[in-house]
Amino acid sequence: MTALQQKTTEVVDPVPGAGAPHLPDQPELVQLLTPEGERVEHPDYRLDISDDELRGLYRDLALVRRWDAEATALQRQGELGIWASLLGQEAAQVGAGRALAKGDMAFPTYREHGVAWTRGVDPLHVMSLFRGVDQGGWDPIARSFNLYTVVIGAQTLHATGYAMGLQRDGAENAALAFLGDGATSQGEVNEAMIWASTFAAPVVFFCQNNQYAISAPIERQSRVPLFHRAAGFGFPGVRVDGNDVLAVLAVTRAALAAAREGSGPTFIEAFTYRMGAHTTSDDPTRYRLAGELEEWKLRDPIARLKAHLSRSGIAGPEFFTAVDAEGDELAARIRKGTVEMPDPAGTEMFDHVFAEQTPELAQQRAEFVAYHASFEGEQ
Repeated sequence: MTALQQKTTEVVDPVPGAGAPHLPDQPELVQLLTPEGERVEHPDYRLDISDDELRGLYRDLALVRRWDAEATALQRQGELGIWASLLGQEAAQVGAGRALAKGDMAFPTYREHGVAWTRGVDPLHVMSLFRGVDQGGWDPIARSFNLYTVVIGAQTLHATGYAMGLQRDGAENAALAFLGDGATSQGEVNEAMIWASTFAAPVVFFCQNNQYAISAPIERQSRVPLFHRAAGFGFPGVRVDGNDVLAVLAVTRAALAAAREGSGPTFIEAFTYRMGAHTTSDDPTRYRLAGELEEWKLRDPIARLKAHLSRSGIAGPEFFTAVDAEGDELAARIRKGTVEMPDPAGTEMFDHVFAEQTPELAQQRAEFVAYHASFEGEQ
């Protein structure tokens, strides 16, 4: 090597600063149910919940996971274009979804199948989106659940704007914006939080920190716990055990209540883990160790609630068997409905562009129909 080469050659850290100590003082999580299924109390977040409601939460978690497993299998068999699994994040989504009041509006990403379930969205309406036959088959207003947003972070702007509208209409409701840990690096998210803070908008930002923004781990995204960032925008932040459906329910319910009462936004960091791939086009074995996954399996959200229900006598074998059977029926309905889902007519892409069709769009539709008609009768 020449002297010039020695002088100009650099050793570059692929992730500058990656060797710095990360989160040395981890704050405690808000937790009401331990990984072993023991019920605990928290001074700031109490939850009065009936046995029927506890059994209902378990049913939600189990059926949402069954739906997710069936959708993953259907994608592997070529029936869906792609699927974003929520495996491991069921408690975060179900807990947050069940905290919403009737008039509140949820703004999802592309993974909030558990929230969709709690808002009464038919799973087949979600499946049709991933099959590519429509842009989402449910009515957002009727379900108080907006359409899935694939553009990372954009839904936080939608939620903030909607919340500001509620504020100006004098409505006593709130908006709940879902996002992932990776989305906190997006400009739209920071802009949304600035506007929400400035106008004390009735919106709650619910971040599911599943430890990875696709393949980038959280330690390469932030030098502080994500919920600490809320202080910089001027509103509260709280970290909750995202695998504890009871804690998520209590924390989200309190944040939404504060928003409705005029106290402005809250940032919730649901500390959880994506047990599957980012999507079915991802291979997580390329960037994380198997041992890490096994460690998080010990914190499984469904197993801990099942342990609590069993030990406390709230539910017995008959209940769990019945839920499993209901899951099989749901999976069969999803499979049959997905495979038999008809392809849309080509002209449908012109039908819902505007509330009223414009002359230009009508002309384009006519040209489209004429073009395809020109091939009729050809072999």
